[in-house]
Amino acid sequence: MAKFKYRMQNILDIKEKIESQEKIAYGQANAALNEEQDKLTKLMIRRAGYEKDLRDATVGELDFSEIHRIKGAIETMKVLIRDQMINVHIAEKKVEEVRARLDEVMKERKTHENLKEKAFEEFKQEINAEENKITDELVSYTYHASEDGEE
Repeated sequence: MAKFKYRMQNILDIKEKIESQEKIAYGQANAALNEEQDKLTKLMIRRAGYEKDLRDATVGELDFSEIHRIKGAIETMKVLIRDQMINVHIAEKKVEEVRARLDEVMKERKTHENLKEKAFEEFKQEINAEENKITDELVSYTYHASEDGEE
Protein backbone atom coordinates (compact mmCIF):
# COMPACT_ATOMS: atom_id res chain seq x y z
CA MET A 1 0.00 0.00 0.00
CA ALA A 2 1.19 3.53 -0.78
CA LYS A 3 2.49 5.69 2.04
CA PHE A 4 1.45 9.32 2.47
CA LYS A 5 4.27 11.82 2.09
CA TYR A 6 3.50 15.53 2.35
CA ARG A 7 5.64 17.28 -0.23
CA MET A 8 5.97 20.49 1.84
CA GLN A 9 6.75 18.77 5.15
CA ASN A 10 10.11 20.55 5.39
CA ILE A 11 8.33 23.93 5.23
CA LEU A 12 5.90 22.82 7.94
CA ASP A 13 8.84 21.71 10.11
CA ILE A 14 10.50 25.10 9.66
CA LYS A 15 7.25 26.89 10.55
CA GLU A 16 6.99 24.80 13.73
CA LYS A 17 10.57 25.66 14.71
CA ILE A 18 9.99 29.36 14.07
CA GLU A 19 6.83 29.19 16.17
CA SER A 20 8.69 27.59 19.08
CA GLN A 21 11.37 30.31 18.84
CA GLU A 22 8.70 33.02 18.87
CA LYS A 23 7.07 31.39 21.91
CA ILE A 24 10.43 31.55 23.69
CA ALA A 25 10.85 35.21 22.67
CA TYR A 26 7.33 35.95 23.92
CA GLY A 27 8.12 34.32 27.26
CA GLN A 28 11.32 36.33 27.55
CA ALA A 29 9.53 39.58 26.69
CA ASN A 30 6.88 38.82 29.31
CA ALA A 31 9.58 38.06 31.89
CA ALA A 32 11.30 41.37 31.08
CA LEU A 33 7.98 43.21 31.44
CA ASN A 34 7.35 41.58 34.81
CA GLU A 35 10.84 42.53 35.94
CA GLU A 36 10.31 46.17 34.92
CA GLN A 37 6.94 46.22 36.68
CA ASP A 38 8.56 44.78 39.84
CA LYS A 39 11.19 47.52 39.73
CA LEU A 40 8.45 50.12 39.41
CA THR A 41 6.57 48.64 42.36
CA LYS A 42 9.71 48.68 44.50
CA LEU A 43 10.36 52.32 43.61
CA MET A 44 6.79 53.26 44.51
CA ILE A 45 7.07 51.46 47.84
CA ARG A 46 10.35 53.23 48.49
CA ARG A 47 8.77 56.62 47.69
CA ALA A 48 5.86 55.83 50.02
CA GLY A 49 8.43 55.09 52.74
CA TYR A 50 10.09 58.46 52.20
CA GLU A 51 6.69 60.17 52.32
CA LYS A 52 5.98 58.43 55.63
CA ASP A 53 9.40 59.55 56.88
CA LEU A 54 8.50 63.12 55.85
CA ARG A 55 5.22 62.99 57.78
CA ASP A 56 7.06 61.61 60.81
CA ALA A 57 9.73 64.32 60.51
CA THR A 58 7.14 67.10 60.47
CA VAL A 59 5.60 65.91 63.76
CA GLY A 60 7.16 67.05 67.00
CA GLU A 61 10.63 68.61 66.99
CA LEU A 62 11.46 69.85 63.47
CA ASP A 63 14.83 69.10 61.88
CA PHE A 64 14.84 71.20 58.72
CA SER A 65 17.93 69.58 57.25
CA GLU A 66 16.32 66.14 57.63
CA ILE A 67 13.06 67.40 56.09
CA HIS A 68 15.00 68.92 53.18
CA ARG A 69 16.93 65.65 52.68
CA ILE A 70 13.71 63.59 52.66
CA LYS A 71 12.04 66.00 50.19
CA GLY A 72 15.07 65.66 47.93
CA ALA A 73 14.82 61.87 48.16
CA ILE A 74 11.11 62.03 47.27
CA GLU A 75 11.86 64.21 44.21
CA THR A 76 14.61 61.79 43.15
CA MET A 77 12.18 58.89 43.53
CA LYS A 78 9.61 60.73 41.38
CA VAL A 79 12.17 61.05 38.59
CA LEU A 80 13.18 57.39 38.95
CA ILE A 81 9.52 56.30 38.92
CA ARG A 82 8.83 58.36 35.78
CA ASP A 83 11.86 56.81 34.07
CA GLN A 84 10.79 53.35 35.18
CA MET A 85 7.27 53.96 33.85
CA ILE A 86 8.87 54.66 30.48
CA ASN A 87 10.81 51.40 30.76
CA VAL A 88 7.58 49.53 31.58
CA HIS A 89 5.88 51.12 28.58
CA ILE A 90 8.77 50.09 26.31
CA ALA A 91 8.60 46.54 27.67
CA GLU A 92 4.83 46.47 27.06
CA LYS A 93 5.37 47.56 23.44
CA LYS A 94 7.97 44.83 23.03
CA VAL A 95 5.52 42.23 24.35
CA GLU A 96 2.87 43.48 21.92
CA GLU A 97 5.32 43.27 18.99
CA VAL A 98 6.44 39.76 19.88
CA ARG A 99 2.84 38.67 20.41
CA ALA A 100 1.90 39.98 16.97
CA ARG A 101 4.82 38.09 15.40
CA LEU A 102 3.83 34.95 17.30
CA ASP A 103 0.23 35.25 16.09
CA GLU A 104 1.42 35.60 12.50
CA VAL A 105 3.74 32.61 12.75
CA MET A 106 0.98 30.53 14.35
CA LYS A 107 -1.37 31.42 11.48
CA GLU A 108 1.25 30.38 8.92
CA ARG A 109 1.86 27.07 10.68
CA LYS A 110 -1.86 26.41 10.95
CA THR A 111 -2.27 27.17 7.24
CA HIS A 112 0.40 24.59 6.38
CA GLU A 113 -1.19 22.06 8.71
CA ASN A 114 -4.52 22.58 6.97
CA LEU A 115 -2.83 22.13 3.60
CA LYS A 116 -1.28 18.91 4.88
CA GLU A 117 -4.67 17.66 6.09
CA LYS A 118 -6.24 18.45 2.71
CA ALA A 119 -3.42 16.66 0.92
CA PHE A 120 -3.90 13.65 3.20
CA GLU A 121 -7.65 13.61 2.49
CA GLU A 122 -6.93 13.72 -1.26
CA PHE A 123 -4.44 10.89 -0.80
CA LYS A 124 -7.06 8.81 1.03
CA GLN A 125 -9.58 9.49 -1.73
CA GLU A 126 -7.06 8.46 -4.38
CA ILE A 127 -6.28 5.24 -2.49
CA ASN A 128 -10.00 4.56 -2.07
CA ALA A 129 -10.62 5.17 -5.78
CA GLU A 130 -7.74 2.86 -6.66
CA GLU A 131 -9.10 0.16 -4.36
CA ASN A 132 -12.58 0.56 -5.90
CA LYS A 133 -11.07 0.30 -9.38
CA ILE A 134 -9.22 -2.89 -8.42
CA THR A 135 -12.38 -4.31 -6.85
CA ASP A 136 -14.41 -3.48 -9.95
CA GLU A 137 -11.80 -5.10 -12.19
CA LEU A 138 -11.74 -8.18 -9.97
CA VAL A 139 -15.56 -8.44 -9.98
CA SER A 140 -15.62 -7.90 -13.73
CA TYR A 141 -12.93 -10.52 -14.28
CA THR A 142 -14.69 -12.98 -12.00
CA TYR A 143 -18.02 -12.35 -13.74
CA HIS A 144 -16.53 -12.81 -17.21
CA ALA A 145 -14.63 -15.88 -16.09
CA SER A 146 -17.80 -17.47 -14.74
CA GLU A 147 -19.66 -16.65 -17.99
CA ASP A 148 -16.87 -18.25 -20.00
CA GLY A 149 -17.01 -21.30 -17.75
CA GLU A 150 -20.77 -21.74 -18.29
CA GLU A 151 -20.47 -21.83 -22.07
